[in-house]
Amino acid sequence: MEDRGGGGGGGGARRVGDYVLLRPIGSGAYSQVWLGKHVARGTEVAVKEIAMDRLSAKLRDSLLSEVDILRRITHPNIIALHDSIRDGGRIYLILEYCRGGDLYAYLLRHKRVPESVAKHFIRQLACGLQKLRESNVVHRDLKPQNILLVSNNGTSILKIADFGFAKFLQPSGLAETLCGSPLYMAPEVMQAQKYDAKGRSLERWYYSISTCYWISTF
Repeated sequence: MEDRGGGGGGGGARRVGDYVLLRPIGSGAYSQVWLGKHVARGTEVAVKEIAMDRLSAKLRDSLLSEVDILRRITHPNIIALHDSIRDGGRIYLILEYCRGGDLYAYLLRHKRVPESVAKHFIRQLACGLQKLRESNVVHRDLKPQNILLVSNNGTSILKIADFGFAKFLQPSGLAETLCGSPLYMAPEVMQAQKYDAKGRSLERWYYSISTCYWISTF
């Protein structure tokens, strides 16, 4: 992860590496997300700004793991990491920008999802999960809020995002960490049972409840 200083941008906008931060578009307990733009190309990006001094050692390890996973995996249905920049005590993840927002907001807006749209999203989710399975990655926090849409319509490309709890597991490896969002946790996680990467019961659980939800909105 390179250490590249920021600087001033046009009109007083903050600059991080080759990117200018335009406006905040989200925030979390330890991070701020900005809409950014590449200075030369004009490409819009999402910039996740993380204050390292606010992170515990465990959260720092999770952040480095997230960066490592996103660097290794390239797939149309998984959010792309364009760059990562360290500037003093802050790390900036330069991510693909999805102007359609997250799937949760989409479902709230549209209430009922036509069967054709549900099939379109379910197919893409399956493709993204298959790529994670082939890469021996468990996401561990799949939920509508962590699935982003490139555009705000029923033909949008879907992107699995937020790999903060994700982990590489060897084909024969097991994990038993209790993490994720309780409403979407697989039973074996709630019961502190061990789970693996290839069995992928966690992701199958989320895929199943997502499919049931979409079907119920027809």
